[in-house]
Amino acid sequence: MNKVVLIGRLTRDPELRYTGSNTPVATFSLAVNRNFTNQQGEREADFINIVVWRKQAENVKNYLFQGSQVAIDGRIQTRTYDDQNGQRRYITEVVADNVEFLGSKNSSNNLNNTNSSANNNAGPTPYDFADNSSNNNSTTSKDSKGTDVDSNPFADFGSSIEISDDELPF
Repeated sequence: MNKVVLIGRLTRDPELRYTGSNTPVATFSLAVNRNFTNQQGEREADFINIVVWRKQAENVKNYLFQGSQVAIDGRIQTRTYDDQNGQRRYITEVVADNVEFLGSKNSSNNLNNTNSSANNNAGPTPYDFADNSSNNNSTTSKDSKGTDVDSNPFADFGSSIEISDDELPF
């Protein structure tokens, strides 16, 4: 069985090329942290070459960039070629069957900044659906209970949703 699952960050922006038959192929390198530290107590990373084909390759090029965090599942592939000097070169890479976009380095920093500013009472978090009457700049409409309608995605469902135990998947 040849199965690889990785979570890491892109070390560079993906490169998109097209084969002679116009099939898109994207390549990038993924930094994957090791589960242990070295003798100096530092965490090391492995840098793994990734290849993605077809529509997923175009999506990777359009939506990912250096620092983006992704989860990849695929398979290890080795191939050979002869370089300009006639020497045989071996390449080991992961051919990704699936690439899940987990986030970017900038968005995780923004989330941390939002959380730290929320802890300092600087403003509501994106998940705060309570009435923040101290915010005088609010232009959102309120429902009958005083909750911001624009910030509550569940406002149309009423005050509670009835779910029986038979409907739960666990």
